[in-house]
Amino acid sequence: MNDNLHAATTKQSMPNSFDLAAYDYDLPPENIAQHPAARRDQSRLAVLDCENETITHKRFADITDYLRPGDLLVVNDTRVFPARLPGRKATGGKAEVLLLHYPAPTQPDPGSAGWQSAAVLALIKSSKRPKPGSSIFFGEDLRATVQELFDGGKAGIILHFLAPEGKTLADLLDRYGRIPLPPYIRRPRGDTAEDARRYQTKYAVQTGSVAAPTAGLHFSAALLEDIRHRGINIAAVTLHVGYGTFAPVRTEDIREHRIHEEYIEVPAETAQMINQAKKSGHRIWAVGTTTVRTLEFAAAESGQVRAWRGLCGLYIYPGFQFRVVDNLITNFHLPRSSLLFLVSALAGRERIMHCYQEAIDHSYRFFSYGDAMALITRP
Repeated sequence: MNDNLHAATTKQSMPNSFDLAAYDYDLPPENIAQHPAARRDQSRLAVLDCENETITHKRFADITDYLRPGDLLVVNDTRVFPARLPGRKATGGKAEVLLLHYPAPTQPDPGSAGWQSAAVLALIKSSKRPKPGSSIFFGEDLRATVQELFDGGKAGIILHFLAPEGKTLADLLDRYGRIPLPPYIRRPRGDTAEDARRYQTKYAVQTGSVAAPTAGLHFSAALLEDIRHRGINIAAVTLHVGYGTFAPVRTEDIREHRIHEEYIEVPAETAQMINQAKKSGHRIWAVGTTTVRTLEFAAAESGQVRAWRGLCGLYIYPGFQFRVVDNLITNFHLPRSSLLFLVSALAGRERIMHCYQEAIDHSYRFFSYGDAMALITRP
């Protein structure tokens, strides 16, 4: 519990909530988590109770202290695919391709027996930027042709692959690709077997993300089972996390920022579970900012959630009126990021920034492999 929280949130000299600078904070490098906690559910948990103006420090497994029978926990069941492809140019020089989304549906390669192709947007890292028409080779059965170059190092490429009967492009990506860890996680020798296992939620089933919905990394199989036994329901949506979610905000007025669209799916069963829970007066807990964006995008003005499949470009910042989500489980986010805007929209910027400072003072671990927060707006 923190007696200074209310005072911190009622100062009159606060920056404008739409100023990018209002979402900056100083984070010591040692607070950036480089590895996950030894056990998923033993990471730390800062519980921010917005009604009672308190911050309580717990372990993540203690989240069950705040869940009630009838509550609905909504998770994002997307699965990270190996989007980082180390390869070589025709000249022999090294080139690394980072796929920015899952490749488009495949089609046969004209004039190439057995070969197929798939279009995708990518970032290409090499000593000299490849020209349109050039090739990058990952293996005898997988290569890329550069189609078009864009600003920011992006390129439109075509993946060409040879998959024998019973095999798919996904199999080849699993063979040649690497886990696309964020740049602030330093791996001089590349990602590890631990990363392949831990940078994935326990309920990940729908392949398509280039980054994990990291709030879900804290749930162990045992904790999920315990939650179900307590009478808390769990439902799933899908949002395939793309590169755009992490694109830097370059506008001083955050309202002028634009985020990229990402694919979402809200199954009819999930929509029904949410609407029934709300009708019965139970609380909706979102696990992660991706789940928040999915649910709020699929909600009508009445708050009723519709089954939905398609692209979502919802941008949430302070002033947004939430229709579905009551409480949120999330990680600590980068300064000046759209994810920090979203949690500020739900809990209030001053509360969030004060909680972040307290977390730093208490040596919490930040970002993807870091500790968690529970934002409770409806106790």
